[in-house]
Amino acid sequence: MDIRNPIGLLFTLLGLLLVGAGLFGGPDAVKAKNIQDAVNINLWWGVVTLVFGILMLGLALRARKKD
Repeated sequence: MDIRNPIGLLFTLLGLLLVGAGLFGGPDAVKAKNIQDAVNINLWWGVVTLVFGILMLGLALRARKKD
């Protein structure tokens, strides 16, 4: 079993959860006083982890097609 499959699934699921929290969390989710007032950290890190998870799944799929 390729290790990229479970890693990709884990990060994709975590990314989806963070994107959902960033989009639907409301203004109370942001508890910062400075730059974080303008930046939704849940949304941005959700996008980053989602992209990483999809990249891992894509690499695992590509490796499976090569064999």
